[in-house]
Amino acid sequence: MHTFDDLIGIIAELRSDHGCPWDKEQTFESLKKCLADETQEVFEAVDNKDMENLCEELGDVLLQVVLYSQIAKEAGAFTIDDVIDGISEKMVRRHPHVFGDIEVNSPEEALALWKEIKLQEKAKKP
Repeated sequence: MHTFDDLIGIIAELRSDHGCPWDKEQTFESLKKCLADETQEVFEAVDNKDMENLCEELGDVLLQVVLYSQIAKEAGAFTIDDVIDGISEKMVRRHPHVFGDIEVNSPEEALALWKEIKLQEKAKKP
């Protein structure tokens, strides 16, 4: 069974000098439609309750995330590790009722807390 690190290596190889011509020419802009299409296919698999297809389509979305991250790495912008670190930090920060000492008693309270924290974060951005 392949690992996440294997996938990262596969994508790097596809974008390498001796990789795939199609993969090598992709940009953030050229991949926008691919990401939108793959996301729509996830929605369809959910609507159809098709778990086998959902698994495949989630893989296709993950491929897009890794491919975007590889392009960013090549440009010196960020890496997949930065993406993972950023989302991990966000999940911990926006769930103080799980990772801190705040208490919530319902999904609605949890969502309201999430939205409040998100607004505070946005207010701090320039």
